[in-house]
Amino acid sequence: MNTALVMPARTGKMVILGRVLSGLVIAFLAFDGAIKLVPLDVVTETLAVLGYPADVGLARLLGVLTLLCALLYAIPRTSVLGAILLTGYLGGAMATHLRADSPLFTHLLFGFYLGVIAWAGLWLRDRRVRALIPFKTETQA
Repeated sequence: MNTALVMPARTGKMVILGRVLSGLVIAFLAFDGAIKLVPLDVVTETLAVLGYPADVGLARLLGVLTLLCALLYAIPRTSVLGAILLTGYLGGAMATHLRADSPLFTHLLFGFYLGVIAWAGLWLRDRRVRALIPFKTETQA
């Protein structure tokens, strides 16, 4: 048996599912960024609980970064860059929750869940990403 890299063909269902998953990520990030721009009291209180200053300027900066990542991810030409930046941002959020001893499955790993959904959506809707991250399949010679 030969082992070959197989890149699945782009199908309509794959693209639709990829857009739905990506849309969910974008909607969450837009909401999260917006509440940090305002900022709501819950944002500054959460910053304090996580060990950061309860500073309105810091909350707004995080909101701008969140919205920038979401915007870059949403635009097809910059979606890979957006996903990379988003991965770094979510990694920082996970590190913060680890340091603050937050609950594992609901808080600490939420960034991981969101990152997996973001990359899955991008993989499903973008053939360039499928070419970079192919799945190995055994085929008959």
